[in-house]
Amino acid sequence: MNWETFITCAVTGAGDTVGKHPAMPVTPKDIATAAIEAAKAGAAVAHIHVRDPETGKGARDPKLFREVVDRVRSSGVDVVLNLTAGMGGDMVFGQDESPLPLDPVGTDMAGPLERLAHVQDLLPEICTLDCGTMNFSAGDYVMTNTPSMLRTMARRVRELGVRPELEVFDTGHLVFVKQLAREGLLDDPIMIQLCMGIPYGAPDDPTTLMAMVHQLPANAVFSAFSIGRRQLPYVAMAVLAGGNVRVGLEDNLHLEKNVFASNGTLVERAVTILQGMNVKILGPDAVREKLKLAKHG
Repeated sequence: MNWETFITCAVTGAGDTVGKHPAMPVTPKDIATAAIEAAKAGAAVAHIHVRDPETGKGARDPKLFREVVDRVRSSGVDVVLNLTAGMGGDMVFGQDESPLPLDPVGTDMAGPLERLAHVQDLLPEICTLDCGTMNFSAGDYVMTNTPSMLRTMARRVRELGVRPELEVFDTGHLVFVKQLAREGLLDDPIMIQLCMGIPYGAPDDPTTLMAMVHQLPANAVFSAFSIGRRQLPYVAMAVLAGGNVRVGLEDNLHLEKNVFASNGTLVERAVTILQGMNVKILGPDAVREKLKLAKHG
């Protein structure tokens, strides 16, 4: 049981959700506003993706990240910024008997340092590293993160003084996290996000979650979340397992059946659940101390 927890709000993601929610944050202004809303509701950390303002598709343009970060930092609202570095690893194969050439629609492959251009430019306190390659959802899309790519990214993030949040979608990803630690590419405390219930990663049943928790590196600080209707039950599940909490529109669009959520209302619901469990909710400064973050900007 974790009696002192922090809440991360993943405010928009990069998935095909814009047409599924009437107020999904798309523009940098919208995304910054959502991060500020989440912070005011009780989130200590805002996990940030950006989207193409014209199409709503996930993007990685450093200028879009800069506008979001500048807006949040100038708002006077304190929140730890956690920028994704997952974009640039999207591979979509051709269909059936013609896997090559790759399908240009949806494929976006970049070198590991290019994927960190916005991190180098903006120096957030945290950025994500997706710790493995996996079949992500249906079709011919593969989330691509090779060991060599990840070693290069982990080394560069460490040099920048940014704390990597290691996104773990399955047990093999934890094996690689431990390998990075053995190679001296991760500083303590190692920060891990257990991403549960994602097709086709680790399922989100309690037995699988606890099996992964028992495989964490010693002294790791971890969060856990699930998606869709299981996001809010996982607020309790995560702290019972000894971890921290993540909610937000990246992973779940509804507050309850047929009721669309906002990032603020999801954080408020998480706060209600945690307070009902007598769990102390940590603010940004306590998270900085816990994770030994270097505050930039």
